[in-house]
Amino acid sequence: MEITITIIAIIVGIAAGFLIAKAASGAKAKNAEAQAASIKRNAEDEATRLIKDAELQVDTMRKQAEVDAKDQALKYKQQIEEESKDRLQEVRNAENRLSQREQSVDNRVETLDKREHQLSSLQGQLDKRANDLAASEEEVGRRLEKVAGMTPQQAKEELLQTIHDEVVHDQAAIIREAEERTKAEADRKAREILSLAIQRVAADHSAENTVSTIHIPNDDLKGRIIGREGRNIRSFEQLTGTNLIIDDTPECVTISCFDPVRREIGRITMENLIADGRIHPARIEEMYGKAVKLVGERVQKAGEQAAFDTGIHDLHPEIIHTLGRLMYRTSYGQNVLNHSLEVAYLAGVMASELGLDPVPAKRAGLLHDLGKAVDHEVDGSHAVLGADLAKRFGERPEIVHAIEAHHEDVDPNSVLDVLIQAADAVSAARPGARKETLDAYIKRLEKLEEIANAHEGVERTFAIQAGREVRVMVAPDVVDEAESVVLAHDIASQIERDMQYPGQVKVVVIRESRAVDYAK
Repeated sequence: MEITITIIAIIVGIAAGFLIAKAASGAKAKNAEAQAASIKRNAEDEATRLIKDAELQVDTMRKQAEVDAKDQALKYKQQIEEESKDRLQEVRNAENRLSQREQSVDNRVETLDKREHQLSSLQGQLDKRANDLAASEEEVGRRLEKVAGMTPQQAKEELLQTIHDEVVHDQAAIIREAEERTKAEADRKAREILSLAIQRVAADHSAENTVSTIHIPNDDLKGRIIGREGRNIRSFEQLTGTNLIIDDTPECVTISCFDPVRREIGRITMENLIADGRIHPARIEEMYGKAVKLVGERVQKAGEQAAFDTGIHDLHPEIIHTLGRLMYRTSYGQNVLNHSLEVAYLAGVMASELGLDPVPAKRAGLLHDLGKAVDHEVDGSHAVLGADLAKRFGERPEIVHAIEAHHEDVDPNSVLDVLIQAADAVSAARPGARKETLDAYIKRLEKLEEIANAHEGVERTFAIQAGREVRVMVAPDVVDEAESVVLAHDIASQIERDMQYPGQVKVVVIRESRAVDYAK
């Protein structure tokens, strides 16, 4: 029973196992089908992706091939262009060489033509000389034939005539040489006589200096003259147009200026300030005004004194004032007023010696340099300017013409004109009368001021420190700060371009505004 049960159990187990195995195999089959379907789908997707990738690669390769083809074509094109340029350059070089060869050939042909022309000219000269020689031989033959047929007396007369012609030629040469030697001797004698006359009429002259030294009581006053932050010295220099030098020299200050009128006004202003003791910008302006008035009075007095010394009492007041201004003018270091007085005396003496009226000669001699008082203010020759002034204020025509002709701006046409020329030359040419260097120095400083004054917005200009500095005062409402820098550069550039000077010139543009009001 137990065995049966066991067998049955085994059979049942086998059957159950078979069923279970069958069931498991069915599940596996289903799973396998599902996996197969999934693998198929994956394979299809992968195939699709591979196809797309292949298409992309093909497209990329096609584009790359096109780009490579274009690059290759561009390279070929560049190579062709370079080859074309090289060939074109070679052609041009060949053309240049041909042109040069043609030019060389033309030059050689031209040179050959010139040489041929020269040879032809030389051949013509040789032919001409040969003809002249033949003619000379014929002439000699005729003369010999003539002499052979002459009597002794005729031959002697012929010989004497030939000798006479030669002697006349030599005599003319000797006479010309004697005339030249006589002229040279006469010039030497004239110089000796003129030097003796100069010694007899020589007057004392002193060249104007360009500085004035002012004594001060003590050196402590120098600080007051300078002022706080230099305002006093700056105000003084701007008003007077001079350069105030304060150095270690004990108990003195120096005023420097090429214009003697400015220097004199500055000197008087400083002396009055030192005597007063109150030194500040307002006081400087007040003393400057008084100094200008005083110098004007001195100018008037000098003109009246010059007219009195020469005995001329009917001059126009304006001419007298202009004449007095010559006291502060110099020409080549010679004081122009003293020079004018000397010319008047010399012209009067020479007129008397010639039996002429000395009064017109003195008058014309005194007024001959009248234009030098204004020639630095107006363009033109001082002789022409002086003649215009004299004519304007009623001088007679012969006096006006003598003034205008004393440097031959017009031709002299009377004895008076020649007398004034001679007297002016004697006064200027005597030893020690003039110094050219000082006048050239003054002209250079005047040129500096003229260059600066020509610019727009410039009110006043002063050349100081012997021409090493130019101070330019500008109108603050016309020139602003930026324009003042440009103005300084422009003036410096023009000085470099138009002038010659030693060292360097400093250009200082000063722009100062001042507000003034009064409490009433």
